[in-house]
Amino acid sequence: MDASIFKAYDIRGIYPDQINSEAAWKIGYASGRFLRSLLRGYERGQANAQSICVARDMRKHSPELLKALTSGINAAGANVIDIGMIDTPQMYFAINHLGTCGGIQVTASHNPAKYNGFKISGLGAKPVGRDTGLKDIEHIATALIHTKGTSDGSVEKYEMAEKYKMHVMKFLKPNLRTVKVAIDASNGMAGKVVPLIFDDAPMDIVPINFEHDGTFVHEPNPLDEKNLEVLKKKIVKENCDFGVCFDGDADRLIMIDETGKTIGCDLLTALMVPYFLEKSPSSAVVYDLRSSWVVAEEVIKNGGTPRRERVGHAYLKKALRDSHAIFGGELSGHFYYRDNFYADSGMITLVHMLNILGSTDTTVSELVKPLRRYYSSGEVNFEVEDKQAKMNELAKRYKDGDIDYLDGVTVMFKQWWFNCRPSNTEPFLRLNIEAKTEELLNEKMAEIEEMLGKRV
Repeated sequence: MDASIFKAYDIRGIYPDQINSEAAWKIGYASGRFLRSLLRGYERGQANAQSICVARDMRKHSPELLKALTSGINAAGANVIDIGMIDTPQMYFAINHLGTCGGIQVTASHNPAKYNGFKISGLGAKPVGRDTGLKDIEHIATALIHTKGTSDGSVEKYEMAEKYKMHVMKFLKPNLRTVKVAIDASNGMAGKVVPLIFDDAPMDIVPINFEHDGTFVHEPNPLDEKNLEVLKKKIVKENCDFGVCFDGDADRLIMIDETGKTIGCDLLTALMVPYFLEKSPSSAVVYDLRSSWVVAEEVIKNGGTPRRERVGHAYLKKALRDSHAIFGGELSGHFYYRDNFYADSGMITLVHMLNILGSTDTTVSELVKPLRRYYSSGEVNFEVEDKQAKMNELAKRYKDGDIDYLDGVTVMFKQWWFNCRPSNTEPFLRLNIEAKTEELLNEKMAEIEEMLGKRV
């Protein structure tokens, strides 16, 4: 079994060379043992405590992998509740609604069609990442010699659609104006879930790539600007109020304004700050450390407490729980909500956008314009062999700034700042710079680029 498929936050690899039925069985067995071990004594007697939710996305090999995964879980003595072909956030809802000890979604998220994988969650839909159990699952799975075992668990199929819709739509305000929205489902799970949830919402949908047969017109990665080109043209052509592009498993989205301009997810976080802090005054708001200065400024301005956190959904979700924050946003398009079990949801994010925009006649670009007050490089990757040595070099070069090492190295000056952090899986350093003027941004980018070398 290829141990390289175990990443920082999930399991992912190429089918069938790395991810196949054998690997799925072993991962199911290992996950079954691990997730049941999380149960405390008083939980063991609850109805579904010994059960694990399973589900899949629309990839062609997902049914095969789900079947093997289920068999492995059963062999570990755990029961299975199969909730079908769903978006990943529906898994987080199911775990909490059904009271299972965890859940596993078969998906490769935004990766191309040849990939597949597994996203594992524990009690309460807490993420299982490298530091919270994935290393234990890897150890058990890679030590298994064969994929044979007595099937001691049961399998039950359960339809969550209506209950899930009720959960998502409970966040929608009444008496909103109808808005016209172009939605690119990226041939992923949003193509199934959006019509189900928003069929009677105050929204005229212009659908793009809603077919979900396991093939992709463009890669299901909305962070790549080239994947947004059709959506942007459609927004302008159809005179839409805004547009969104979902990733493959519909837990993330990117938003485009009515002019066809991409809204950075840190600006989207900042846009939502007054809306959420009106609901929960003085609450904390969590954001990842690549985010613009504007996020913390808006949180403070609206009476909240900004909490800056390292990159990655496991860290954001833990920070949200620890601070009991009302919501959180990540530059990757994940948005997390206290009232959604501290988990992320693309569908609930869309609901909140409908609430914000449906309550005003102001255009999206006008709402976002005051937040575009700094100049950002976006994330730029550099191929670097000795990542730690290069980060040490940066810290030494810019030692006059305020330095922290929460995630890589961050250096703050009054007029500009940068973060440089290592990739978990590749020989890359990821650089983000922000400055108060475009000239200063270009100057510092050229300066640091000379130190880091080849862009990827």
